[in-house]
Amino acid sequence: MRRFLLPLAALLLTGCASQGQIDPHGYRDEGQASWYGAQHQGKPTASGERFDQNALTAAHRQLPFGTRVRVTHLGNGRQVTVRINDRGPFAKGRIIDLSRRAAEQLGMLRQGVAPVRIEALDD
Repeated sequence: MRRFLLPLAALLLTGCASQGQIDPHGYRDEGQASWYGAQHQGKPTASGERFDQNALTAAHRQLPFGTRVRVTHLGNGRQVTVRINDRGPFAKGRIIDLSRRAAEQLGMLRQGVAPVRIEALDD
């Protein structure tokens, strides 16, 4: 039974990751950010590249892969620019998952979750 369920689950997750993309032009949102790091180091992201906790990358549910986003920590004003290369976050109420390095630059490592504004950048 597991032999059939695992491929089905992978197919469903892949389909969900590619559906519902939005136009990044002018995109702006506010909400909670979280971060992920060592436990995912080297594992494939939804875009197919390997996760690097030391890169300035992030996961977003709908923005296209490669979109550059400015993230502003609303509590301290610090900013970082990241590239979307994964899907998530999967925790309710969060709008973006940042790499460890991005979270460190925003000063949110200890908190784990922080209020942010995200704005897609036009290249």
